[in-house]
Amino acid sequence: MIENPNEVVTKAILRLVPVPGLDQPAALITLDNGFDHKKPNSFGPAGLKSLDEAITAATAANPSFIALTGKPYIFCVGADITGMPLISSREQAVALGELGHRVFARLKNSEIPTFAFVNGAAMGGGLEVALHCHYRTVSTGAAALALPEVAIGLIPGWGGSQILPNLIGIINAAQVILSNPLTQKTLRPKQAKEWGVADALFEAADFLEDSLAWAAGVVKGDVTVERPEIDRKDWDGVLEFAKAVLDEKTHGAIPSANKALELLALAKTASFEDGTAAETEALADLILGDESRASLYAFDLVQRRAKRPVGVPDKSLARKVTKVGIVGAGLMASQLALLFLRRLQVPVVLTDLDQERVDKGVAYVHAEIEKLVAKRRMDEGTAAKLRLLISGSVDKAVFADADFVIEAVFENLELKKQIWADFEKIVSPEAILATNTSSLSITEMAAGLEHPERLVGFHFFNPVAVLPLLEIIRGEKTDDATLATAFEVGKTLKKSSVLVKDAPAFVVNRLLTRVTSEIFQAVDAGTPLDVVNVAMDPLGLPMRPIALLQLVGPAVAYHVGETLHAAFPDRYVDSANLKRIVDAKLPVMVDKEINPEVVAILEVGDTPLTADEVRQKALDGLAEEIRLMLDEGVVAEAQDIDLCMILGAGYPFHLGGVTPYLDRSGTAEKVTGKRFLADGVANVRS
Repeated sequence: MIENPNEVVTKAILRLVPVPGLDQPAALITLDNGFDHKKPNSFGPAGLKSLDEAITAATAANPSFIALTGKPYIFCVGADITGMPLISSREQAVALGELGHRVFARLKNSEIPTFAFVNGAAMGGGLEVALHCHYRTVSTGAAALALPEVAIGLIPGWGGSQILPNLIGIINAAQVILSNPLTQKTLRPKQAKEWGVADALFEAADFLEDSLAWAAGVVKGDVTVERPEIDRKDWDGVLEFAKAVLDEKTHGAIPSANKALELLALAKTASFEDGTAAETEALADLILGDESRASLYAFDLVQRRAKRPVGVPDKSLARKVTKVGIVGAGLMASQLALLFLRRLQVPVVLTDLDQERVDKGVAYVHAEIEKLVAKRRMDEGTAAKLRLLISGSVDKAVFADADFVIEAVFENLELKKQIWADFEKIVSPEAILATNTSSLSITEMAAGLEHPERLVGFHFFNPVAVLPLLEIIRGEKTDDATLATAFEVGKTLKKSSVLVKDAPAFVVNRLLTRVTSEIFQAVDAGTPLDVVNVAMDPLGLPMRPIALLQLVGPAVAYHVGETLHAAFPDRYVDSANLKRIVDAKLPVMVDKEINPEVVAILEVGDTPLTADEVRQKALDGLAEEIRLMLDEGVVAEAQDIDLCMILGAGYPFHLGGVTPYLDRSGTAEKVTGKRFLADGVANVRS
């Protein structure tokens, strides 16, 4: 078994605890890596060895029962993935799978009753070790319960794929193992109890005491745990449906999801031993695969780099924000108002051209607050406070005491310049001015200002409440205090911020538009829309190109394309056919199919491309553009490109964002002469 010198060892600490009503004490094993909740418990080889030793000692003490729990707020979040890049052979991967299976099985096969007291987050191997126990309680304060392995290119490899469907049924198990990871969802404690993942649910304040008392009741026979018989007649049909949904969304491009389906099918009739042996083989297949390495790289970006953005001035330079002004009251501006209101909880004021628009924007915020209360995602006290903090006015003078003003109006440079010229006369010289532009130059926008140093790009992605990326753009004169304030605000908004140089369309829109440009060059040449629409399917992207065009809106896509065509006419083509679609004002998609009316208005050539040719041209274009962006210093490193594409465009983990895929496919070297990531940086094999 390979050792990980960097493993933060989660120790299994045993103590014997007297329990009222029982003659023998309980053996309570607490998982604790010695750090607070910011560094969660996880299982590496040394951690599994510690648990193994604790189970041996607990069994020898002949307790009334054995219980496993975690440190404050954390049960265990699974395998120590920092050691996975060290695995270089199938034998090592098999050994890791077998070690976890052997240790966890001791809890399942124990003649002494075993309990898991899930006091906090339990994910991956953490949830799997709990599933091996005979009984489980869960705290109402457990933040997340999940088997997220499929999202990082793996499968539940320590029994989860076999135990869970036979505990809660194939429908719910498929939700936990397949659907939730791919949609970044987790189980909540109440749902875990309702579905049968947990046998009892207790409040966080007295969780351990209540769990011990409940376990004593089970041991004495005072508490009976009933589990329904699992219905197997629809098992195959459920998995066929799951596969169809998966194929529609990912087009078979995620090997871990396909393996998970196979294991869930096996769980219907296989013995536990045969099922877990298949898990080990599947884990060994995946852990050495390109998609898994890329997924782990992407996971590390999201968990680490996103929380420590590169090139940011010291936060001590940041100014305090006590009031926010929002210029505009349309949908985007109203979404921003709600976000600032919820996260900063300071006065937020909207303005627009007339009172009707202002009132509509404020009403939107009020309605969204009501929805949050109805869904019990906000208490009435907080809602009442926020209602008092939101306001709107057509009088710009109400912005005089705002510390942070952001505009979200139509993408027109002259309009935005006029807005800032007007508001600069009203707000204080220290107030931060932020533009939500998606493609326009911050430097040009600030050119006529008396204080251009306090204008910064603050580019959100739609829907604002869902997409976590915030591109923060530094203009030529943006100063450190403005930038530091912008990043502190972004952090408070719970967004992942990336520092971007002032360059046309910044990162995400520049790359997506390059793909759109290549796609429409193919359309103009005569390639049918239905061919270009499926060209990128082998990558397993979240949306097909034409569906993405529909979501963004052809007019918006064309406008960004115009900006980039003006800047880089040799690479971004001004497509006459895209302009025809915009002018026709027709939906590009109707009932998930390409609109035949759109097809009818196109004027195309007679040199169509195949889907493979379209895809390669798009990938070549991405590789060229990324290399140019890095050479221009648009972001610090290729990792920031990947982070932006993952968080802002939904590019999947199994691609590592984009640059690991371009590296391993050979596209990067073919187009640019070198890889984007140094060997080992992304842990992606060539």
